[in-house]
Order: sequence, then structure tokens, then C-alpha cells
Amino acid sequence: MASKTRILIVDDHQLVILYSLTKIGNFDVITTNTCDDALELILKHQNNHPFQIVLTDLSFDNGTKATKLNGGEALIKAIKNQNIAIKIGVITGHVETNRIYNVIQNLNPDAYLIKSKCGVTELGFAIEKMRANDFYYSHEVHQKIMRRNILQIQMDEVAIQVLKELPNHTKISNLEGVILKNDGSVIKLRSIETKLSNLRADLNANNNTDLILKAKELGIID
Repeated sequence: MASKTRILIVDDHQLVILYSLTKIGNFDVITTNTCDDALELILKHQNNHPFQIVLTDLSFDNGTKATKLNGGEALIKAIKNQNIAIKIGVITGHVETNRIYNVIQNLNPDAYLIKSKCGVTELGFAIEKMRANDFYYSHEVHQKIMRRNILQIQMDEVAIQVLKELPNHTKISNLEGVILKNDGSVIKLRSIETKLSNLRADLNANNNTDLILKAKELGIID
């Protein structure tokens, strides 16, 4: 008889995930609401009845001064730094494109799911993918990563300059003489206005204020 898949849930709001898991299959589920306890449990059982999957949130509201791992990213880093053989799934409410992009680029989790849109079927599919040594990123996550990659390709040096300088000037006309080509020559106002128009279209921004907010959300500028 095959042993049950052992899953560790790391979340300070676990009820929805627990409910979904009971609907998916008969798993051996352990829960904890801190990343410190999660790492301790993973290490404790690493050689005896280990966990196959850890499902972690990214942010926790119950940290204290004694907390060592202050979020899901820190937990994932600790697991990977110690070369622990466990599949890592992120299930979180964070939908910011730049955060999703950074977690996937830097930490390479086996799954990334958005809590508000993750139903029983999708969670079950993600678990099956992880058990089969495959990756699963939800549709929304895929769309955000694709958009971020496309925009990064489209962003030239002039576009980055315009986006960085725009918040510092009350009038677009003030950007003339500030935005420069690679050879150091000045870019004319009309070209700057055209660049801004294209950027608003690319980022689906309603105006220049919205453009800056979306550029920051995407991590194009700080």
C-alpha cells in the first residue's frame, strides 16, 4: 500500500487550504503558523517520515522580535540553502507583479498559486504536478510573468529615463534637456511625448500618474 503524501502547510490563515485538501484526497497534513516552526519540523523529519510538499504563504502577521525567518521567501531560501529534498508551493494573496516575478526568478518554487482564485481543482492539480516533479504556476501568475518579460524587452534606456524623471517634474516640457540619447545628445520634446504615449499604451495606463504607479508595480522603476 502506497504511503500518503505528507504535506506541511505554513500559513497563519490555514482554514481554506485545509478545507481544500480534505476535498482533494487523503493526505498526511501537518500545519504550522510560523516559518521558524516550519523549518524545524522539516529538519526534524528529514530522515524519518519526511514531508514531500510544503505549501507556504509569503507574509505572516504573527512575527515577534524572536522570529528568525520573517516570511515565506526566507523559509524557501533556508530550505534551498540546506538542500532539503522537498517540493515547495507558494500559495499567497500577493498578486503584485514585481513580487511574483522576483519570487519565481530568485527562488524558483515548484508552484505558485493565488489564494483568492485557488479552488479545490487547481490546488489538486498543482499537488499532482509537484508529485510528478513538474512545475505549476496559476494562469494569473503566468500572465503576469509573461507581461513582465515582454515589457522588460521593450524597455530601452530612453524609456527608463522618462519613467524615472517624470515624477520629478511638474510639466512634461521640463523633461527636454534632461532625457538624453546614448551618445549624450538631447531628445526633443515631441519624441519624449511620443515615448510617453507608447509607454501608456504598453502599460495600459490611463494617464502619466497611472503610468508611474504601474511601472513601479511591475518593478521597472523603484
